[in-house]
Formats: sequence, C-alpha cells, structure tokens
Amino acid sequence: MPVKRAAGRSALPSTLPRPVKLTRNRRSDVPPPAHIRVIGTTLGPRDRDLIAQKLGSQLGKFASSIERATVRVFDVNGPKGGRDQVAQIKVVLSGQPSVVVEERGVTVQRALGRAIKASGVAVKRSVQRRRTKPRRISSRADQRGRSRAKRAVGSTD
Repeated sequence: MPVKRAAGRSALPSTLPRPVKLTRNRRSDVPPPAHIRVIGTTLGPRDRDLIAQKLGSQLGKFASSIERATVRVFDVNGPKGGRDQVAQIKVVLSGQPSVVVEERGVTVQRALGRAIKASGVAVKRSVQRRRTKPRRISSRADQRGRSRAKRAVGSTD
C-alpha cells in the first residue's frame, strides 16, 4: 500500500535566514526550522531529507504554533557496538512548554519513525489543550463584578 502524503505540507527547512526569522509570525506561511543532530552514528543527505519530509507531514498542521523542532539521533552503546539507537525530538511551542519525545529502536529509521509519529500526537494534544482551556478572568475584574453584584442586590432592599 503506498504511503499517503499530506497535501500542501512540505518538508521543514533545516535553517531560516535571520530576516525571515524576525518577520515570521503565527500567520506567515513560512514553516518552522527543524535542526537534525547526529551523534555516534551516520545519516546521509537522503535520510535527512526524509526526516524533514516526515516532520513536515506530521507537524505541518501545527506550524503556526511551533517555533522550531530539533531532532537528535544517537547510538546508546557508542563505539563498542550494540543495537540500540535513540531518536529524540524536541518541539518548541509558542507560549507553551516544549514537547520532548524520545524513542529507542533497533535501527535509526525505526526509532525515528516512532518518535516522529509520537511527537505529532504530543503536539496535537498540547495545542488542543491550549485551544480548549477556559479563559481565566483576572481577579481584579472578578472583584469588580462581585462588588457590582452586591450593590445591585443591596439596592433592591
């Protein structure tokens, strides 16, 4: 079965020029940057492009809420060998705490695939939480409302 691609969502760029960073806002159509860091293992240019494409398809919907994303891939066992690869994705959200997802796998691709999917779910949950959170009324406005209500009740006596 062929892989479905999200229409209109492009790969996240690795960097943004400074003038674009300064003018980028929540309404701009410039996607957030995705930095890819590799420690103790190797990733080719095709792998980096594929990671950026997958991030774009998973996180593109929330681009207006995302400031940047960082992908770290490293070998847990280091040079001694072993089969554990770790993919860590940190997504910095505007006005909210960052979302950090870490997945471990036998291969880099498996760990990255699971981490990218999990980061999409976590960002979606976090953004929905912000959108559905009830607005807080400041205590000063609340006190004014209560005092007006008391005066209104007191004047009817």
